[in-house]
Amino acid sequence: MNIIIIGAGEVGYHLAGKLSKDNDIVLIEENVNKIKHVSENLDVKVIHGSGSNPATLQEADIESADILVATADKDEINMVACLFANILSPRTIKIARIRNSEFIKYKEIFSSDLLNIDLIINPELEVVKTILRLLEAPGALDIIDFAEGMVKLIGIKVHPICPVSGIKLRDLEKRGLNQDILIAAIIRNNQLIIPTGEDKVISGDIVYVVSKKEKVPQTLALFGKRTESISKALIVGGGKIGGILASELEKRHIQTKIIEKDQTKCAHLAEKLEKTIVLEGNGTDHTILKEENVQDMDIVIAVTGQDDQNVLISLLAQNLGAKRTLTLINNTTYLPLVSAIGLEITVSPALSAISAMLRYVRKEKVLSVMPLKGEYAEAMEVIATEDSQLVKRPLWNLAFPKGAIIVAIVRDKDVIIPSGRSVIAPGDRVIIFSSMDTLTKLEKFWC
Repeated sequence: MNIIIIGAGEVGYHLAGKLSKDNDIVLIEENVNKIKHVSENLDVKVIHGSGSNPATLQEADIESADILVATADKDEINMVACLFANILSPRTIKIARIRNSEFIKYKEIFSSDLLNIDLIINPELEVVKTILRLLEAPGALDIIDFAEGMVKLIGIKVHPICPVSGIKLRDLEKRGLNQDILIAAIIRNNQLIIPTGEDKVISGDIVYVVSKKEKVPQTLALFGKRTESISKALIVGGGKIGGILASELEKRHIQTKIIEKDQTKCAHLAEKLEKTIVLEGNGTDHTILKEENVQDMDIVIAVTGQDDQNVLISLLAQNLGAKRTLTLINNTTYLPLVSAIGLEITVSPALSAISAMLRYVRKEKVLSVMPLKGEYAEAMEVIATEDSQLVKRPLWNLAFPKGAIIVAIVRDKDVIIPSGRSVIAPGDRVIIFSSMDTLTKLEKFWC
């Protein structure tokens, strides 16, 4: 496909990197330093200019573009770019990142009569959705929903006291692993392993486990994770993300406190929120965290606008005895470093936004695509058609490429964790786990 991406920031750069292997990408950017960085690291065509300029869009050949993704730092640029794209090439699918919630309130702006935007992404809302999914599975580093939530792909860090550490996967059934759970991947020393029965999980690994929705507590317990539901939460940072998250936690009847150093923001939060306790103060202050009995909180969520503060807050909370911390990281290059210092549960607005965008830039038979933490692999949900190579034969006979594995089959309301003998039927929803290098080899199986 021909895809135009406007903006080479966190979202635009990483999205271009993910799509450049199997699509023709044109990236539009005004900042010359960002252009240099893209040119040195990505195999994409780069145009120096503004995406809101119709001449620049024509230079990028908007008439031939299948998809336009507007991810510039300013909402106004993204909206104007979609406006001109709609005039110049009405058939082009348009995706726009819109941060200002005031714009989103006026839905008529984005209607087919004016901007005709197919998908609007608000990174703050997307990252809140990610946080809420993680709160539903205490102990998970990552959790991805498929088939309307019937199938869960759960990322878990293996610790030294993990009950299944050092045991061959084929022997795990004796330890409680059954047909409802499948270890789909192991990330070890920044390398992705699609495991066989002879592989083991060891301390330090991140494993991705496929589970039926109702088996999530059992899955977490198998890896030695606490599965008690969250009843008390402390949020540090009262910006957009913190405010939206507190409102959502109130709906879930979770006792919530929020610390914010800006007096005006505190007043706004106190007026908006009904049950949340709003505290004015600096979340990096050891004394304040101690006074608020951080050790009694089920989770401390650091979502200020500054990565260094979020890291410090989470480390302080851990030192004071917090059961669990969750850290917002805006700069995705920091994610490996943050994990290395012991902050395991992190979220990124950029990665959350990319996850929401990807399903619109795959072929129509692909229902959803989700990148994993660290961008080692993707998990995707596809529809098996009558003429698909996936159907009517046992999985062991599919000659699936190395680096990919079918991890679940959804047939009507039934979830099947497959074995080599399983057979996919036309109309089944098939969930596939694949390394990034293998993605292009997979399309023939469902096209």
